[in-house]
Amino acid sequence: MSEEQLPDLLVKTIQQALSYPTAFTALHEPLFEGKEWEYVKDCLDTGWVSSVGQYVDRFERELAAYTGAPYAIAVMNGTAALHICLLLAGVKPGDEVLMPSLTFVATANALSYCGAVPHLIDVSSDTLGVDPVKLDHYLRGIAELRSDGFAYNRQTGRRMAAVVPMHTFGHPVELDSLVDVCDRYRLELVEDAAESLGSYYKGRHTGTFGKLAAISFNGNKIITTGGGGAILTADESLAKQAKHLTTTAKLPHRWAFHHDQTAYNYRMPNLNAALGCAQLEQLPSFLARKHKLSAHYQQAISPLKGISFFTEQEHVSSNYWLNAILLDEPDEQLRDRILDATNNAGLMTRPIWTPMHRLPMYSECPRMDLTVTEQLEHRIINLPSGPKLMD
Repeated sequence: MSEEQLPDLLVKTIQQALSYPTAFTALHEPLFEGKEWEYVKDCLDTGWVSSVGQYVDRFERELAAYTGAPYAIAVMNGTAALHICLLLAGVKPGDEVLMPSLTFVATANALSYCGAVPHLIDVSSDTLGVDPVKLDHYLRGIAELRSDGFAYNRQTGRRMAAVVPMHTFGHPVELDSLVDVCDRYRLELVEDAAESLGSYYKGRHTGTFGKLAAISFNGNKIITTGGGGAILTADESLAKQAKHLTTTAKLPHRWAFHHDQTAYNYRMPNLNAALGCAQLEQLPSFLARKHKLSAHYQQAISPLKGISFFTEQEHVSSNYWLNAILLDEPDEQLRDRILDATNNAGLMTRPIWTPMHRLPMYSECPRMDLTVTEQLEHRIINLPSGPKLMD
């Protein structure tokens, strides 16, 4: 098999792996097989469609129970969730926050909303997320612990406040090692778990290792509320502050409008939460089907030369939100030929995101050596990954 033949051969391989005879196969689409209509209709019948209602409270309780986080606060989207997480973690204007350059832009945007400066770090080819070993080596040369108990960037003089790992495509980063690095340099760990609902690291759900974490329920996530997100935390005080900040900081009163601080209208509507409750009931089924799909892909792709299927590490359980193949070597032209061939065949495939240091608004941010990020940019292709593709 030559490199020229690979795009067309991959098209046939994906089609055979899916056994899904449609003219177009989306990258990821929602699946509604449970009580979505029943719960949403209940909102419509009762009139509780907006920011107050029983489904918001229920969704928060059930999400906390599923993840093992003591508290979950539902909000309007994952970016809003991460914004509040960072504020409550103590991130101030002018602080630097360490985050991967290889991530969706929302991670960096949430930092910017706080007035913080993204400090871009490299990832591991084993997890596609933050590389704790490389980060530790980097911080030894650049971080300075001062008497106030915080780490500072020797080059810029700015405080380094937190690390925000993102669990790429649902694959957990090496959390034990990353927690050790954060402890060593007194950095808050705030997980961007937007893509990793249903993913576990050594038996523990992602989003429960740091002080706070953010989850997304966008229409393309493993479960959806249409648009939505959530904040996870084990700290009761932070949970109360998160609820207060995301509901305009209104003080309880039968009729008066008293607000005690500048806050945000980030509430998740009851209508969306109703959808989420029905979706959460089906999450085990979605996960089982996605694991089956990833196994089909791995088996089908393994004989092909020049590419490999990305699989979870032995000590984790990934939700395989988006399945991915990797070219053996960085090759932008070959990657784009594969993208062209698959999309022309009605198979919606996508490259990984443009790294943050290549975007104009973040191109001048401080950054470490990003060799692995720049290689992976031209190696990764996402395949259709919806749970119904194995039906």
